[in-house]
Amino acid sequence: MATNLTSRRQFIETGATALTGLLAVGSAAWARPTAKADTLRLGMIGTGARGAGLATLIRNMPGVELVACCDTIPEHLQKGMALAAKGAKAYTDYRKLLDDKTIDAVVIATPLYLHYPMAVAAIQAGKHIYLEKSMTYDIPQAIDLVKKVRDANLIFQVGYQYRYYDLYHRVKEVINQNWLGKITHFECQYNRNSNWRFPVSDPKLERAINWRMHREYCGGPLSELCAHEIDVVNFMLNAHPAKVVGVGGINYWKDGRDTYDNIRTVYEYPNGVKASVTSVLSNAYNGYSIRILGDKATVEILRDKAYIYAESTNNVRGTVDGVTGATIAVTTQGKGVELDFGKPGEPKLEPTTYALQDFFACIRTKKQPFSNVETGRDGSIAIHLGNAAADTETVQFWKPEYSV
Repeated sequence: MATNLTSRRQFIETGATALTGLLAVGSAAWARPTAKADTLRLGMIGTGARGAGLATLIRNMPGVELVACCDTIPEHLQKGMALAAKGAKAYTDYRKLLDDKTIDAVVIATPLYLHYPMAVAAIQAGKHIYLEKSMTYDIPQAIDLVKKVRDANLIFQVGYQYRYYDLYHRVKEVINQNWLGKITHFECQYNRNSNWRFPVSDPKLERAINWRMHREYCGGPLSELCAHEIDVVNFMLNAHPAKVVGVGGINYWKDGRDTYDNIRTVYEYPNGVKASVTSVLSNAYNGYSIRILGDKATVEILRDKAYIYAESTNNVRGTVDGVTGATIAVTTQGKGVELDFGKPGEPKLEPTTYALQDFFACIRTKKQPFSNVETGRDGSIAIHLGNAAADTETVQFWKPEYSV
C-alpha cells in the first residue's frame, strides 16, 4: 500500500500541487511499520450501508482498529460489529461511545440531520472526526461548525472522497494547462431509475431506514447524490457559487415522500461560469457524469474515467433552414480521447480508500485535510441554497456572512 501511495504522490506533485504536501506526509506515515502503540483506535457511528462500506475498507488498513460501533437499528449494528476488531464494543447511544477515552477518532455515517449534533458532541469529547457528506443539514449549522472546529485542536475531515481521487486532479491539471480554453459551463447529473428505498423488516423502522424520503432528515437528491458534484465544481473553480436558481418536484414516485424525486438547479460562479446540477430518480441514462465545457475542448467525467473532446474551428458550407450556402460552424467532437491519470500499471483503489488514508495520516502528522470544514461548509450552503431556490421559485444568493 505504501508503494501505491508513493506513486500517487509523484503524480500529484507534477499536476495537482494543492494536495502534494498532504499526501507526501501521508505516504511517509503509512510506509513505516506501525507499532501497536501507534494504532489508532476508531469508533464508527452509523453502520448502515455507507458505514459498513467504510468499515470494510478500514479493516484492511494498517495501523487502525475499529474498536466500537454504534447504531440504533439492530441489523445495522450487527453488520458493523462483524467488520470490527476482535473485542470491539457495541453501542446504541453514540454519547456512550464518545465517553470512551481510549477512542482516538470517530467516523460519523448517519442521516444528515444527525451530522451536526454528533459532530459537536465528538468535538466536545476530544475526538478527531471523519464526517460523511453533506456536512450539515442547514446554513447556521455549517457556519457554527466552522467556528467550533477552528477552536478545537482536532482533525476534521468531510467525506468528499473525489477530492482525493487522481482522476479529478488530472482534470484540474488539464484545466490549469488551458487544454479546454475558456470554461463557461459545467453540466452535472446524478440520475437513478429507482424509488431509492431500502427494504424494511419492521414497519416501525420505516422512517429510520428510509430517511432520505423526508425533508426533516435530509435535503433529498441534492444533498444525498449531487453533493459530490457540487463539491467537484467548487474544487475545480476554487470558488463557491454566487447565486442559484432551481426547480424540483415529486412527479414520479407518488409514495408519500416529501423530498424531490427530480431537481434541476443552475449555479452561477465568479466570471459568469454556470453549473447545472440535475438529479432524476426515474431514468438512469448516463447515471453519473460531469461535463466541463470550454471553447477549445470538453471534458466528460464518468465514474472512473474521463474523456476529452476537441472543438473544431473549421467553417464549412452547407444548408441551414433551407438556405443553401450558409456557413455552419461544425463541432467535430466525434470519439472522445480517454484522459490518462495515475501511474501506468498502478492499481486504482476505491476513492474512499484514499480519503480515509489521508484522514489517518493527518491525525498522525497534525496536517489539515484537503476536504475540511471550510470546503464542507461551502458545499452544505450551496446545497441548501439550491433546495431553497426550488422551494421558493426565487433566486438565492450567497451572502457575505456565509464565508466566515
